[in-house]
Amino acid sequence: MNTQLNTTCIQTDALVIGAGPVGLFQVFQLGLQGIHAHVIDVLSEPGGQCIELYPDKPIFDIPGIPRCTGRELIQLLLQQVAPFKPAFHFNQQVYEVCAQEDGRWLVTTPQQQFLTRTVFIAAGVGAFVAKELKIEGLAAFLGKQFFYRTAPTSVTAGKAVLIAGGDDAAVANAIAIAEDGPNQAQSVTLIHRRDVLQASTTALAQLAELREAGKVNFLAGQLVGIDVEGGHLKSATLQTPDDQSVQLPLDTLLVCMGVGPKLGPVAQWNLAMERKQLTVDTATFATSASGIYAVGDINTYRGKKKLIVCGFHEATLSAFAAASYLNPQASGVLQYTTSSALLQQRLGVLTSPEKSV
Repeated sequence: MNTQLNTTCIQTDALVIGAGPVGLFQVFQLGLQGIHAHVIDVLSEPGGQCIELYPDKPIFDIPGIPRCTGRELIQLLLQQVAPFKPAFHFNQQVYEVCAQEDGRWLVTTPQQQFLTRTVFIAAGVGAFVAKELKIEGLAAFLGKQFFYRTAPTSVTAGKAVLIAGGDDAAVANAIAIAEDGPNQAQSVTLIHRRDVLQASTTALAQLAELREAGKVNFLAGQLVGIDVEGGHLKSATLQTPDDQSVQLPLDTLLVCMGVGPKLGPVAQWNLAMERKQLTVDTATFATSASGIYAVGDINTYRGKKKLIVCGFHEATLSAFAAASYLNPQASGVLQYTTSSALLQQRLGVLTSPEKSV
């Protein structure tokens, strides 16, 4: 079927859904094949599980890297894809993928449309969405005085801001809006169930300085209720570890309680699935739809192992398959980065045209 395009629709040969480690390596392998990619991710930065679940934990099974953290691995992958200049689109979740009569796919997010010849689903265990704070009546203020993960400066500058959470995002937000400057909040209160926060050493040191200077208040406990006056959120009720109730006045509530994976709209895209994972042809990692591939934890096949290194293998084969799909007349001769002038030109390490070996 054809769906009406909007005037800002982006046309591309390849669209990668997911900017985790496998999605980033997919971009690299596509780049070696001369295919430029756009990348969509529901999060505000690249990294997927590596950043959201174990940014500072060591990883020991990446080839050629004896030890690195999740954060370091993502930085290395970003350096690797840099020569191919991928276009990233963050804070966007794909909700619709529609086949077009010319064989392309129309991919739609709430903010953007993409018309692409190939799609690579590297969504891991699903889209990472914010864990909800479930308090009666709170949902009515979402996007007004209540936000997940990030909030615009218009609702934090000069305001009494309450931040709930103890992860990287909570700490980063507390630092950003408490520091001196035109967008400084009137007051910042950070709450978490206990006085143990999960963030980088540098961020925790910055937060400690702000707490010492009285620019950030910290309280241990959990939010259990809200107070509304004149249609506006006025305060929240904190239950402390010793079962005391404390009323905390606020203008803005920012919740950073981490994220969790949800399969989301993928299940509605009419692709063959087994146990909530996409089935693929292991020669190409193509799904049941022509031009759509699935790599990483989102797919399943006999002998599947949910390891980053396996996802790298899948991304490699799917890139070769896509190159043949996009250009059936190509020779398909295997080239190596050690000796191919063409690949070295694409990588930016060889600037003068030479005959490929």
